[in-house]
Amino acid sequence: MPFQQPLVPPVLHVADPVDLPLRDHGEGGLCQVTRARVTARRANGWELEVTGSTGETLFVEVAAADEGVVRVRLAPDRETRGRATAATTLVHPRTDLDARVRESDGVLRLETGQLVVELELDPWQLRFLDSSGRLLTAQNGVETDISQRLRVLPFGRSSVDGEIVAYHETFTAQADEHFYGFGEKFTAFDKRGQRITSWNYDAFSAESERAYKNIPFYLSTRGYGVLVDTGMPAEFDVCHSTHSCVQITVPDRLLDYYVIAGPEPARIIRGYHRLTGRPEVPPAWALGTWISTGYAAEDGGGVELAESQERVLHLARTIRERDIPCDVLHIDTQWQRFDHWSDQQWDTKRFPAPEAMLKELADLRFRVCLWINPYISRLSPVFEEAETHGYLMRRADGSTYIADSWHGDQPACGIVDFTHPGAVRWFQEQLRVLLRSGVHVFKSDFGEGVPVDAHAANGMTGEELHNVYTLLFNDVVADVTQEVHGHRVLWARSSFTGGQRHCGQWSGDTNATFTSTASVLRGGLSYALSGVPFWTHDIGGFTGRPTAELYVRSAQFGALCPLTRFHGTTSRLPWDFGEAAEAAVRDALKLRYRLMPYLLTAALDAGDTGYPVIRPLLVDAFDDPATWSADLAYLLGPDLLVAPVVNPVDATHPVYLPGGDWIDFWTGETHTGGRYVTVGTPLERIPLFARAGSVIPVAVPGATVGDTLTDGLDLVQWGPGTGRCRLRDHESLTEVLAVRQGRRVDIETVGPAPVRSVAFPPVADTAPPDEVVVDGERFTLTTVDGVPTAVGRTA
Repeated sequence: MPFQQPLVPPVLHVADPVDLPLRDHGEGGLCQVTRARVTARRANGWELEVTGSTGETLFVEVAAADEGVVRVRLAPDRETRGRATAATTLVHPRTDLDARVRESDGVLRLETGQLVVELELDPWQLRFLDSSGRLLTAQNGVETDISQRLRVLPFGRSSVDGEIVAYHETFTAQADEHFYGFGEKFTAFDKRGQRITSWNYDAFSAESERAYKNIPFYLSTRGYGVLVDTGMPAEFDVCHSTHSCVQITVPDRLLDYYVIAGPEPARIIRGYHRLTGRPEVPPAWALGTWISTGYAAEDGGGVELAESQERVLHLARTIRERDIPCDVLHIDTQWQRFDHWSDQQWDTKRFPAPEAMLKELADLRFRVCLWINPYISRLSPVFEEAETHGYLMRRADGSTYIADSWHGDQPACGIVDFTHPGAVRWFQEQLRVLLRSGVHVFKSDFGEGVPVDAHAANGMTGEELHNVYTLLFNDVVADVTQEVHGHRVLWARSSFTGGQRHCGQWSGDTNATFTSTASVLRGGLSYALSGVPFWTHDIGGFTGRPTAELYVRSAQFGALCPLTRFHGTTSRLPWDFGEAAEAAVRDALKLRYRLMPYLLTAALDAGDTGYPVIRPLLVDAFDDPATWSADLAYLLGPDLLVAPVVNPVDATHPVYLPGGDWIDFWTGETHTGGRYVTVGTPLERIPLFARAGSVIPVAVPGATVGDTLTDGLDLVQWGPGTGRCRLRDHESLTEVLAVRQGRRVDIETVGPAPVRSVAFPPVADTAPPDEVVVDGERFTLTTVDGVPTAVGRTA
């Protein structure tokens, strides 16, 4: 369980994990692997019988599971599998048929892609190197203190009172090595010095190690990644107990992990995707703005929220009247009866004619999202139906598990058992009815609340099911949505290994403060490095009422995220924060829609390249150690750098710019990278920079993404140099090469989209071009909205 602060009431939840026991002084129980012999040779590795320090014999597999990926498995025998496999398969290993295997004098050597493994049989020792022979990491089973007591849990397993409780591994960490990932972790971006538990929590905020989305996968600045295949609460002691080691403790039937070669982060993430599945790329409309009716915690508690059919329609009309770009209108909890959450049934008192409302919203060109979760209030008639058919989680005695899933804020609930095929069909039919009536997408909230002592229909305990339950829940929702509407978009709060197949996730119930905004940003960057590209946060924060300044800053940040949504416990509507705030937020959203061709291309690229949509600076500048600690800025796609304002006190903002030249998006000032620069932060502007020489595909922003994305290609070219860009949609690709020398610009394209215009924002000390040639056509120079622009015949 995460560290509890002394003298402060503990944060407890119905689904907290079970702690591993502490050892008494002098107590035994450690079995450390000490030697091995090969029992089977394969083209891509070996199977071995290993002997432990207690004399036990165990099974080990060391094999190339893909090019540049090595699997290490320690188990009682060859057939043992992890506890979560009863519900789902988290990792799908491959085979590298080009792997090279050698044996010499008790040392085994495996070469696969950029990764080399050296294994000494007696005494046992495993090392991982890159193809040049540079050490990446190595097992450490000898870390002791002054009294020669072992201070780590080495490669092996541990028992208590004769029962095996965990398997473990320890790697040496170099003094200058740093670690990232582990899921959506709101703690410091660099995880060195932290103790991390991969257990999905209802985190209550973004203020601690508790997280909604945990992934037992991390990257190192030495150019490798480690993925642990388990659904149990794996613990990572990242140079916490001892600064020289990373310890991995897995309370499962075996230890099963993969070392993935880089050195680039994108290559490591791509290797992770090959093992766990490629990201699902959302359709273009899902990249538009989502606006929520807001969360009303109790009946009549949302005075300023859209709690009824009439108010929802009024909200929709107002959005269009006030020229706020928006594609999705989200109706939160209040569409259901407050004491029936979440039975997926309309509250007909508040929404007497939902199908008529859905039709009118469609006529206003909104897609509608409804809030759901997998917990059913015991006060709902639907609960009795589900209980009668055995569709809910049970206690050991066979009775229905009634859980305090809402921490006392709502009636206790039954938890839908998605290991029961009948429960899956029943739950999906409820959603299918809603989808066919005009609902387009669901917000699949919660999913972290399976108690450890619950029991599922397939025989799993709650502890075994807890982490992977969210994957089952989100699969059920995505499958039926695809069946009816042909897409797999949802809006999920919790996730786990492989959750990148659910293309819509947000940061949960964060506080409406600037410090929380910074924590959310760090969580998003950690999640991007965990292989999940389509993520965002609640604009304004979820809990509390943001100031107008925080609301604007949060909206500017959200507008330049992979996805964007306004949602909270009080109004998050732009016109409720004053005219200046409304104007600033409208401008931020119009900028998002103007960048929609660029965002859609980045989204599609994220699906197959390993590059996240929001890239921590280290992704593109991995050889610059200064980027390893840069946790309050990111690249949006390849050529835009975003630095959200998270400090309301200072009038200026320090921003680290990677190597190369960068142009201030607003002022045109050119900055040399590889250093920090200080920029002003007027309320109407977020610090934003374009890579010098880059060319960005843009569009004229409309009310919806459908209005915005039209045929043809409009470009913005940023200063002297050579730039390349790609314009992708779900069917086609156009590539652009732009060369700007002196006052002449030459542009060549390959692909179906014709260039209509090229804009040249003012850049300090740079004259605008006087000659622009695109695919052999000399464009006409003019001015559009005060910006020099070259226009072709197709414009």
